[in-house]
Amino acid sequence: MKYLVIVYDGMADRSIPELGNKTPMQVAKTPVMDRLSPYAIVGTVSNVPSGMVPESDTANLAILSYDPRVFSKGRSPLEAMSMRLEMSPEDTAYRTNLVTLSEETGIPYSERTILDHSADEISTEEADELIRAVDAAFGTNEIRFHTGISYRHCLLVKDGDDQIPFARPHDHLGSKIGEYLPSVPFFRTMMEKSYDLLENHPINVKRRAEGKRPANSIWFWSPGKKPALPDFFEKWGLRASVISAVDLIKGIGICAGIRSIDVPGATGNVHTNYKGKADAAISAFSEGDDFVYVHVEAPDECGHRAELENKILSIEKIDTMILGPVSDYLKSLGEPYRIMILPDHPTPISIRTHSMEPVPFMIYDSETKHRGVSSLSEESAAATGLYLPDGTELLSILIKSTDPKEKEATAHE
Repeated sequence: MKYLVIVYDGMADRSIPELGNKTPMQVAKTPVMDRLSPYAIVGTVSNVPSGMVPESDTANLAILSYDPRVFSKGRSPLEAMSMRLEMSPEDTAYRTNLVTLSEETGIPYSERTILDHSADEISTEEADELIRAVDAAFGTNEIRFHTGISYRHCLLVKDGDDQIPFARPHDHLGSKIGEYLPSVPFFRTMMEKSYDLLENHPINVKRRAEGKRPANSIWFWSPGKKPALPDFFEKWGLRASVISAVDLIKGIGICAGIRSIDVPGATGNVHTNYKGKADAAISAFSEGDDFVYVHVEAPDECGHRAELENKILSIEKIDTMILGPVSDYLKSLGEPYRIMILPDHPTPISIRTHSMEPVPFMIYDSETKHRGVSSLSEESAAATGLYLPDGTELLSILIKSTDPKEKEATAHE
């Protein structure tokens, strides 16, 4: 049996007036998903436990069957693991975004507005120069900055406090930052000084000349200590790989003993290498993997950036360029396979950040027909009446292929 999981990060949304009060999922053309959904187990699931923050680390831990209430230590240490950084038990990792703040002359740092949590999705090559400058200015033997991917980077601090309540930058786009700055002077001072350091850095001078937003400040959030997850193979007996452009998802895989496959040109945005991810998934199965977890960040980034057309486009590209070829490959093997499709959390265009609503999911079994829906969406999934309050149940349903509602099922003809 082969198992394919495709996570359309942030795909779920709310009704949008410009779409006739439909959602991007309802409008997007998804012929491959539509071919599978009438025969799938379909419902909604809460991947983020009540009281926890709706972040991708929490949600993807749950999808992979790890209770985030037990295993979540913040996203930063997972990203550090993906970056192959050595973390001692005393180290604390802090996510370090490169962000765009407004550039009015003569106003205090705290009066600036956060315009973009991703600095126009700055390239990793440009970001590396800026993070090196930040490390040269503020780094010591016990304080080190490390380059990640695009705008996502990491600070490691020996004996650092992992309980500081930082604000998430993507939650406050368009707001003045004063009330969201950390109360701890050590972090606040570095953020303030980073603006003076980066404002006129040659990289940002060049970006402005190209019509791009500057990466003119760092922003700390999501601290955590070194994580430890039970081994996925020991838990499920499946040889597994994870495919993602996002350090966080790679880090979860690495901590669980899952092989992480890098794909050239995988960016984490709408312009990612969809074909490369499909090819990597097919190669993983051909090399003997039983379970492949494909995570695509694009719908989430489009939600954060309020890019409605691109969010729809990203959903369509995942359907035709990843789900299509990989499902066709699995069918060609002539052996049983199952496919699970879902977002990890919603990222509604209207609020430009994550929310707590349950998300739609579908589980297709090549050997068993279930009574599904004509097209997967937030509305159609909710209408089935199947709701899972705990996302850690999903993998058990996928692997055991049991319908929680005990719908009528017959073997494929």
